[in-house]
Order: sequence, then C-alpha cells, then structure tokens
Amino acid sequence: MRILLVHQNFPGQFKHLVPALLRNPGNQLVAFTMNPCQEIGGLRVVRYQAAKGTSQDVHPWVAETETKVIRAEAAFRAALQLKKDGFYPDVILAHPGWGESLFLKEVWPSSKLIIYSEFHYAASGNDVGFDPEFLINDEGDACRIRMKNVNNFMHFDIADAGISPTKWQKSTFPEPFRSKIEVIHDGIDTNLVRPNQDVWVQLGPHRLTKEDEIITFVNRNLEPYRGYHTFMRALPKILASRPNAKIIIVGGDGVSYGAKPPEGKTWKQIFLDEVKDQLDLSRVLFVGHIEYKYFIPLLQISTVHVYLTYPFVLSWSLLEAMACGCAIVASDTAPLREAIVDQSTGILVDFFNPDQLADSTIKLLQDAHLRKQLGESARAFAIANYDLNTVCLPRMLALIKKYSSEMAP
Repeated sequence: MRILLVHQNFPGQFKHLVPALLRNPGNQLVAFTMNPCQEIGGLRVVRYQAAKGTSQDVHPWVAETETKVIRAEAAFRAALQLKKDGFYPDVILAHPGWGESLFLKEVWPSSKLIIYSEFHYAASGNDVGFDPEFLINDEGDACRIRMKNVNNFMHFDIADAGISPTKWQKSTFPEPFRSKIEVIHDGIDTNLVRPNQDVWVQLGPHRLTKEDEIITFVNRNLEPYRGYHTFMRALPKILASRPNAKIIIVGGDGVSYGAKPPEGKTWKQIFLDEVKDQLDLSRVLFVGHIEYKYFIPLLQISTVHVYLTYPFVLSWSLLEAMACGCAIVASDTAPLREAIVDQSTGILVDFFNPDQLADSTIKLLQDAHLRKQLGESARAFAIANYDLNTVCLPRMLALIKKYSSEMAP
C-alpha cells in the first residue's frame, strides 16, 4: 500500500499505526508534517512551511480559517512536488484539525482520503457554555464557534471516510458525514500499560510505592476544561479526612483548551490560591509535565485516580489509568459514560460538586476491596475495548486496506 500520513505534530495519533504499517516491507509510507519529528526508519518525512502568517487585520471570526488555508497551501505545494517525484498514494490518512489536508485531493483526486474526526464544535450543548463559572458574555460567540467548523465542513465534501476515537466524539459530527465515520480508538498497549505491584516512584525526597496513599490527577495543562478547579476545591476535605494521603498533580501552567486566565496569572495558581490556606502543601505535589516512562509508574502506584472533563475529547490518560487497574473517580459527563460504568469500572460524580468528588474519593481510599474490584473491572474493560494489538490496530489496518484495495488497478 502507498500511504500518505498527514499530521502537523507527527506522529500524533498515528504513533502506533506507523510501526505497524512499516512492518510490511511492501508498504510505501510518506509523512507530511510542519514540526520537527523523530526519524523513523523506512519512513520518508516531508516538512512543509507556511509562506506567510495570518493577516493582522483579518476579521477575528475568520482568522483561524485563514491560518488553516495558509497551512493547506503549504501542504498543497509540497504535495505537487511529491507527485512530480512519482508518489501517488492509495490512501491519505490525515488529521485535518490544522487544515493541511484541505487541498490534497486536488493533487491526487483518485486517492482515498480518511480524516481523523476528533471533534465537531457546537455553539451549545457540548463544551461551550457547559461551565456557568466561565461563560463568555459575547453575543457573537456562537458565530465564532460556527466558523470553527468551516474546516470540518470543507473536508466533508472530499473525505471518503472518517475515524473517531470514541462513539461520543463521532456523535458530535452532523449527518450525512457522521455515517462515514468508523469508531476506532488509537489504542492502549495493555501489555505494557498494566498493573505493577512492585513499582516505585521517586519525587524529590519522596520514595512512593503502592503502600502509600496516593491520589493522582493528570491534565496536559491545569485548567477548567479538565476540571482542575473542581479537583482543587475537593482537596481540603480529602486531606482533612485522610491525614496520610498525598496528592500528585501532573500538568503544565498553560492553556490547551478554552479561555486564557486573566493577564499575568495561570489557572493553576488561581485555584491553588483559592484553597491553599486550607491545605498542608507538603502533601500536594505539582510535578508539571513528565516523560511517559515516568507517567505510567505514577498511575501504577495510584490508590485513586481522578479524571474530570467538560463534554470534550476523551484523554488517553483516562484509558491508560484503566489499563493500569486504577480505581477511578470521574465526572459524570458524556465522554466518560462510554468508558466508566458507575460502580463497575469506576465512580461517576457531578462535575460541579467538589463535596461529592471528595466523598467518593474518601470512600475509595477507605475501601481496599472496592478499589480492587473497580480496578480489575476497569482494566478488563480497557482490554476488551481499547487494546492496541487485539482491537484497535487490526481494525485500523483493515480500514486502510479496504480503501487501498479500491485503488488497485
């Protein structure tokens, strides 16, 4: 098969797929990306560069669209050169979120385009307007949100198929394109991401094992979209009830989603300041971003793992925690209900209720039998539904093969 992989931050969601495709020496793979990436043997990487920046005086509602068209043109020019070099992909697999795949069918009209359909925005009903504490008081905000989907709609006309990692994320897309989307998660290697009774983690002076009482909370960045404010507001009650508990918080100071904090501040510090006078800060460990090789051991020592989110894309970290056999307390929001069955694979709580979050966490800390039961069920669910080698990769490879065969002479 001849496959073109398009991702601004390659390999991104294709990190497991690329090695699997390369295991077949007959496959020809080319990757399109904007940013530097690790070299992978057998893979040709083509980098494209934008010829200009976004216009300073462009209307704010279309600034994002202009940026995506600029990137799309850069990828289009690189594709023309690749075509001159003799490369004709059977399948183009693209994450369209940054726009690069918009014009690739103009270069290769017969190629089959599969797009990673991560999320379709709505002016209400999903993430926007979900949290009353952070409502945007702008009458034009619904218009701006609609414009964010221009890129999606332009892809609907040219894409042959889509892939969504969860059923709920698929459900955010409108018909008729929704019917073209297959639900295939990127996959969790549950042979590697698994419980480990002997694991330990060194954090400064703290050597932590499964004998310690550890509550973990993980975000890419600590912000309201992933419930950081609710989690921090639950900590005074948790720490007061559990004098030996330690809190480990993973995540940066920036913003991945949603609004920026007030000038000169971070969401991390804003919500820490709100409760710090009620906390023993020696038991609250902020570790920032950590390498993956340290992240999994952190989940493996976790006594209780907390995961909260707006109705938005589901984080890999939640499924990795399930694969590690963590006892999980999660928000009762749409993305979570697909993986966390209340009182079976975890405990669901009201996203906005710090007391309920605290009470459920304390309950699990007190009940080793329940933790074991929930953790074992969570891991079994992860293996059955999200395992990389037995579920996700086979389905992904079959989909690519299906569309590649349609290109055969």
